[in-house]
Amino acid sequence: MPRKPKQDKVEEFEQALKNPTAQVYTLRLFVSGASQKSLQAIDNLKRLCEENFPDQYELEVIDICQQPGIAAKEQLLAVPTLIKDFPLPVRRLIGNLSNTKDTLKYLGVSGEEDMT
Repeated sequence: MPRKPKQDKVEEFEQALKNPTAQVYTLRLFVSGASQKSLQAIDNLKRLCEENFPDQYELEVIDICQQPGIAAKEQLLAVPTLIKDFPLPVRRLIGNLSNTKDTLKYLGVSGEEDMT
């Protein structure tokens, strides 16, 4: 998925500030090729997002096999790794994201924000 120009991101941020109830989740999922765990994590995350907050998320899937330097830059310890960049705080979750309840809690959707 191609990255958006900075101007587009600034406009999205300004829109989010104007309408705080329409929160958009900015997510990056780091995977390793087309492995079973990677494909499972992608499917689980897309399903979870579409079922719980359709049209309120941006998902970028990044294959560390195609971009090997990004794993070190992002200090990834394992893949698949989900990074929630927005809304703050930034959070990381490692695994195939099959536990919907914990993943929603991590994203702050369930109303419980106690994940670290």
